Amino acid sequence: MDYHEILNCLSPCGIRCDSCFAFKDGKIKELSRELSDELGNFQNYAGRFATVLNEPVFNVYPYFKLQLDLFAQCDCKGCRNERCKLLKSCNVRECSEKKGVEFCFQCDEFPCDHSGLDENLQRRWVSSNLKMRDIGVDSYYHEIKNTHRYP
Repeated sequence: MDYHEILNCLSPCGIRCDSCFAFKDGKIKELSRELSDELGNFQNYAGRFATVLNEPVFNVYPYFKLQLDLFAQCDCKGCRNERCKLLKSCNVRECSEKKGVEFCFQCDEFPCDHSGLDENLQRRWVSSNLKMRDIGVDSYYHEIKNTHRYP
């Protein structure tokens, strides 16, 4: 994978856009569509399974289907191509563009207090960028490319 492709996968904060549930070309969307197709009209049977199998979890199938449909229809192009659709308070993309950097660790102000990220993401943001600074973007991506987005 070349550097340009890595940039399309990694946001300026260092988090993998390509592993987000909202990413239009992501694995979560692909697998959700496949599962939705395989399940077909399962909602017509879920109530019966709740009774026949004495398994009340089937009663909440409509909620599962709503979530699955959401995952299957997401269309985010990634933080480098549009403002984050999930984290409305995130300022990282705009700041990186303004500062002319590809990743936050390249900024003289990193780490700063104006990322707009919550406490958990702030820690991941700092950690990711410190790691990229230490080992390089390419090595960092290859180290995390098979890890889960939601640890």
